[in-house]
Amino acid sequence: MSRKQFVSVGIVLVVLCGLVVTGCAKKQDKPPEKPDEKAAAGLKKAQLLVELPDYCNTPDGMALLPDNSFVLSVPNFNDPNAGAFIMKISADNKVSKFFTAPPHPKTEMAGPMGICLAPSGDLYYADNQFSPETPQTSRVMRIVVRDGLAQEAVTVVSGMNVANAVAIKGNYVYVSETILVPGSKPLISGIFRFKIGDEGIELKTPLEDDPHLIATIKSYHPTIGYGADGLCFDSKGSLYCGNFADGTIHKITFDEQDNVTSNTIFVKDPKMKCADGLFCDRKTDRILVADMVQNAIQMIHPDGTVETIAMNGDTDGADGGIDQPCEAIFRGDEVIISNMDWPFEGVVNTTWDKPYTLSVVKLK
Repeated sequence: MSRKQFVSVGIVLVVLCGLVVTGCAKKQDKPPEKPDEKAAAGLKKAQLLVELPDYCNTPDGMALLPDNSFVLSVPNFNDPNAGAFIMKISADNKVSKFFTAPPHPKTEMAGPMGICLAPSGDLYYADNQFSPETPQTSRVMRIVVRDGLAQEAVTVVSGMNVANAVAIKGNYVYVSETILVPGSKPLISGIFRFKIGDEGIELKTPLEDDPHLIATIKSYHPTIGYGADGLCFDSKGSLYCGNFADGTIHKITFDEQDNVTSNTIFVKDPKMKCADGLFCDRKTDRILVADMVQNAIQMIHPDGTVETIAMNGDTDGADGGIDQPCEAIFRGDEVIISNMDWPFEGVVNTTWDKPYTLSVVKLK
């Protein structure tokens, strides 16, 4: 598939998922609602952390490393001609290219999204390949890392539709499947689990019959067609999953044999409109949520209460403002925000444009 064809297919996908793209450089005819001014009063202001190179037009997931550097996946969905990369941002915020994501043999494209660090030092990432023409081509990949350098990418799992987020606990890697059953209403999405060390796994068709599926989630939003998204574990080993469309957080608990014991909605709060990427600070069990729809970062406290820590209106990000966030992570007293800048109908952001940025909110 050519890159031009991939762009066309991507637009078709967005429409099929219920997201109506208004054009990459065109404002929406009807401007979306602005963030509530009263709600935004007293919130912290996001600042510019780094401006990314021009070949990083769509940043996505992040994984914090032990030395306070972090890696950033860049699928470049806004302009796939740029390629797809894993970038590295040092502890002193210097940006460098870490790895070039290998294309899928069928689609000839790469779509690295969620990324996480394994105990071995390797990195796992979700390679999103979904299109109507090539169903079940998304993958889970492992980047072999030696002496701090990326060596190669190994295919761990093949056959997902929309591989999105990845998280690791113990001997397992967990992956969110954002569209488990295409066309289902309510939309059915889910979470898969794979044992670390098992590779070359081919999933069954239909996906809902595969034994690696451990949980399903339903989304009821009338137009947004994305379900299970961000993943994170708390200090007690419970798994949290963001329901992108409904703006809710599911909590999945396990017994001592890692069997699922419950799957319930942990957070449902009207101030949170969307739940994209999640990140848990296991010292405090506070969870960051990227609220993509509102250009906001929410913080979930252990008792389930929601605190909006930063929010702003439409911006190109040059001032450091939040520009359609897809993930946020804690780095000490900083909240670092990846600005995906990939607009669709209903979000505050109205167009993708330069500069391509990461933002930061300083908690102290």
